Amino acid sequence: MDRLPMTSKHRRIARVVAAGTFFDAFDSLVLGIALTVIARSLGQGFLGTGVLISAGYLGQFIGALVLGSVSDRLGRRRTFLVAITVFSLLSVACALAWNLEALTVARFLQGIGLGAEVPIAATLISEYAPSLKRGRAVMLYQAIFAWGVFAAPLVGLIVFAVVDPATGWRVLFALGVLPVLLVLLGRRALPESVRWLTAKGRTVEADRIIGEFEDTARREGKDLPEPRPAEADVARPTRLAEIFAPAYRTRTILNGTLWFTVYFVSYGYSVWLPSLYVTIGGLQVSQALYLTLVVGASQLVVVYAFAFAVDRIGRRPLFVAGFGLGILGAVLGVVMVLSGATSWPTLFAAGLLLAVGSYVPAAGLYLYIPELYPTRIRAWGTAAGSSMNRIASVIAPTVVGALLAGGFGLASVFVMFGIVLLIGLGAMTAWGIETKGRSLEETGDLIG
Repeated sequence: MDRLPMTSKHRRIARVVAAGTFFDAFDSLVLGIALTVIARSLGQGFLGTGVLISAGYLGQFIGALVLGSVSDRLGRRRTFLVAITVFSLLSVACALAWNLEALTVARFLQGIGLGAEVPIAATLISEYAPSLKRGRAVMLYQAIFAWGVFAAPLVGLIVFAVVDPATGWRVLFALGVLPVLLVLLGRRALPESVRWLTAKGRTVEADRIIGEFEDTARREGKDLPEPRPAEADVARPTRLAEIFAPAYRTRTILNGTLWFTVYFVSYGYSVWLPSLYVTIGGLQVSQALYLTLVVGASQLVVVYAFAFAVDRIGRRPLFVAGFGLGILGAVLGVVMVLSGATSWPTLFAAGLLLAVGSYVPAAGLYLYIPELYPTRIRAWGTAAGSSMNRIASVIAPTVVGALLAGGFGLASVFVMFGIVLLIGLGAMTAWGIETKGRSLEETGDLIG
């Protein structure tokens, strides 16, 4: 796989997987877009709304852990298609919900598919991409998630402009059934991971798929180097506890620490910043939303910049630089707030640095984490780590609210973000290894 040139077959696989991730992002954000309308339609209060939101995150947490482990046992392709089927069909169940309780249950079950799809998809892309181009391939795929996040509010504006709001939120959820078509396409266009097949001792199937890639390369006139002897993963059974074995324990601690610290800051500021623009910065709601769009656009730029730099500069330097930039934003926020500057430019400047800085490692996690484990536990290790961002998504907004409500002031929020980012930076500096240009079989061994 590492010697193969990029071909139309690689791009076809990437399109199928990326389309699934696009709809994963879209379906994840639909609830936030429709929440106000749902409140009027189903009549839930603050408690019901909180339970509804938490149910989705709980489902994602469970889905990442359960289907992530299943992927290492039964295969990437099959589990990926199951995850898409689950969140697509449950979108219809959300659209047909007759009361808040039904919607909450449907959203929880939908979350199982949503939480599993992205880590499995990232693992699949990583295992098919040649080692010298793996960083760019995975990051360009990851950018699709950001486009899905952008698409959700835009589609919401269109739907609510042409459909009555009481019906519009149901239409938004119903659109989430479209990825079912990907399952039909994926059954033909998406092969199983060659690395996974080899790790399971199914070398005949792996060789057949490699032959298909080679035939495609020849038809397209691509140079096809002779195979080089390489040591593949030994066929060994998947044992979930292996990620905590001495050989991988430090990597697993790094894995969970990176996911938690990055997304703690990301969720903490993204949920509260628009409100702070209004309540502290004195802006109108529409002006606050425009600034939020600027931050979102900057994050999209970060993904593409990361994609084109990561295979040249390396994973570790970019992660360290991102954490450093985020810490600079936190320090700037503390200094400006303590000096009495609490206008919206202060919040915007500090928030932008926090956003861009934290999004650098956030963008690279689905590239870097699969590189830390051997094939037999790669999807499980990635999914287990990514589940920590679900925990961060629940804790961070609550802690920010508690600090502000407790009279500790905005400076305390920036101090907290700075400390969390310092923990992430320390973990990456102490335990992070460089994986640039190395095969997955090599990075999964004990190196660095």
